[in-house]
Amino acid sequence: MKISVQGMIPYLRDNSISDKILVYDSLDSTNEYAKKLARSEAGHGTIVIAESQTSGKGRHGRKFFSPPGHGIYMSMILHPRKHRLDPALTTPFAAVAVCEAIEAVSGSEPRIKWVNDVFIDGKKVCGILAESVTDPNIPGYQLIILGIGINFSCPETGFPDSLHQVAGAIFTSSTSVTRDRLAAEVANRILSPQSTHSENQIIEKYRARLLMLGKKIMVAGSDESYEATAIDIDDSGRLIVQKETGETVSLFSGEISIRGALTT
Repeated sequence: MKISVQGMIPYLRDNSISDKILVYDSLDSTNEYAKKLARSEAGHGTIVIAESQTSGKGRHGRKFFSPPGHGIYMSMILHPRKHRLDPALTTPFAAVAVCEAIEAVSGSEPRIKWVNDVFIDGKKVCGILAESVTDPNIPGYQLIILGIGINFSCPETGFPDSLHQVAGAIFTSSTSVTRDRLAAEVANRILSPQSTHSENQIIEKYRARLLMLGKKIMVAGSDESYEATAIDIDDSGRLIVQKETGETVSLFSGEISIRGALTT
């Protein structure tokens, strides 16, 4: 069954959210379409959902596998002043929200791989991409486009060979849970008035779900690659690592890989 606004309404805490949900059979990218809407003065809380994406994207220009019927591909337009959240914490906030939504509908315990991936049992089930676009009404002011791609169930033909070792799905067998319900749960935790926006709470919840703290990791930066130990995150969500030389570094962005299992 396809995702629909009517299917989501019974699970929304705030029914006014439904007025801003747009659902399409296929888009090139929900983030790109949301950017177009934002430039056309679409308001805060607008949600774009597609059954499939032909050019879904992740960080660093990577493609996000988006087959029809098995995922939730959604993007939200967020106005920082209305969302009342430091833009730097958008990705940690969204990662926690997605984890809590998945946990609520499935009973699983998702974990976060810094900075923007959600894992279950060692497999990636969600990627998050936050981008900015200029507000047409306020020159120089940035709106946030929050893209969330979730692998709800496994495609009949499986994941592509390039993703087979990494990608997983929330549900690997039949379930009575619908994609409508999970999409609504995510929207609730990001947009409803009851959402927790305390920055200290966001960081604490984010830290509690991180996979890599205390573990050896490989950091691939723009200038160098090196081994380090993940120590903590700071109040802005930057990952604090200690190099083998003893030097401590705070990472705002970059690629990391975790040495060993991702399940603990």
